[in-house]
Formats: sequence, C-alpha cells, structure tokens
Amino acid sequence: MTDWSGYIGLILQGALVTMELTVMGSALAVVMAFVAGLGRVSRSMAIRALATTYIEFFRGTSIFVQLFWVYFVLPFAGVTLSPLQAGVLALGLNVGAYGAEVVRGAVKAIGREQREACIALNLTRAQAMRHIILPQALPLMLPTFGNNAIELLKGTAVVSLISLTDMTFQAQVVRAQTGSTLIPFATILVLYFLMALAISHGMRWLERRVTRGLDGMRT
Repeated sequence: MTDWSGYIGLILQGALVTMELTVMGSALAVVMAFVAGLGRVSRSMAIRALATTYIEFFRGTSIFVQLFWVYFVLPFAGVTLSPLQAGVLALGLNVGAYGAEVVRGAVKAIGREQREACIALNLTRAQAMRHIILPQALPLMLPTFGNNAIELLKGTAVVSLISLTDMTFQAQVVRAQTGSTLIPFATILVLYFLMALAISHGMRWLERRVTRGLDGMRT
C-alpha cells in the first residue's frame, strides 16, 4: 500500500515554491503595471511608444514562449537566470502588461474636474498624479489587480516545464512514482483553489481599507 504522507509532503513543498513565485511575480507585475500604465498617459511620444510596445508584445505572445526565451535564450546574451528568477521575470512581465491597461484606464476614468482643480491649485503634473489622481484611481484598479494575481497564480504551473519544483511539477513526480493521477492532481486542485481564495479575500480587505481611507480624505 502506498504511503501517501511523504508524497503529500512533497506536493506541499512545491506549494511553497508556487506561493513564492506568486508573491514575487505579483510584486514585479504591479511595478511594471504602474510604469507602463503611466507611460501610456505620458506626454512624451517616445515614452508612450515604449510602453505600448511592451504591453502589446507581452499581451500578444504566449507566456510559454516568453518563459522559454527568458530561461533558454537569454543565456546566449550573457544573462543566465535560475528557474525561479526566470519564472518570476516571465510571469511578472506578462501579467504586468495586462495590469498596465488597468492603470491607464483607471487614471483616465478620473473626471476632468479633478484635473482642473489640480491646475487651479497650481500643482505640477507629477504632484497632481501622486496626491489627487492615483489615490482616487487605486480603488478602481484593485478588483482587476486581484483577478490578475489569481491568473498569475494559475500561470505558475507553466514553470514546471523548466524543471522548477512548483506543486504542478511535484504532482507530476508523484504521479510518475505512484502511477496515480487522481490523488496528486486532486490535491493541487484544492491547493490552487485555496490560494486563489486567499488572494480574493486579501484584495477585498485591501479594497475596503483603501476606500475607507479615500472617504476620510474626502470628508
């Protein structure tokens, strides 16, 4: 009879790698989303073109291909990354491209009267963006940022293709060693669901905090 305790432990070790990928990839995605999203609303044509190129490239190509380029092709240019670094970079850049459009849309959604008030207060464009526009735009971004984080979590499964021992990779190892498909893949199904649920609850909590803070500013 198969002793499943050791195999489940192996999958849980992989779950830690998946969580690490999700946290670091999401952090990079948020940074890229703001950089490219604000770049899209820049007055500089060069910055807008650069931001648009990044967004369209990473939205228009497969994460599978992007991961292989980062891990297998970049070493030919002298840049060698570990599987974890390659996974974080590929996932962060990919999801960040989608998040950039969220940032751009939220900034554009702030009414013209707010911008006119900034001009009346003699605020610079940077000051207006930091103190007036972004605090109001952030609550509009958070629900979609939460969805993007969940998509990134699910996308971490692709890193098993470069031998990173995430929980999908470990489930495949357990399947190969035990001949069972049901138990290892049912286990990671539940784990993915629980992680996604945690992200959803976390983002809703953050949204309430940000909205409450914004209401306090308005009053």
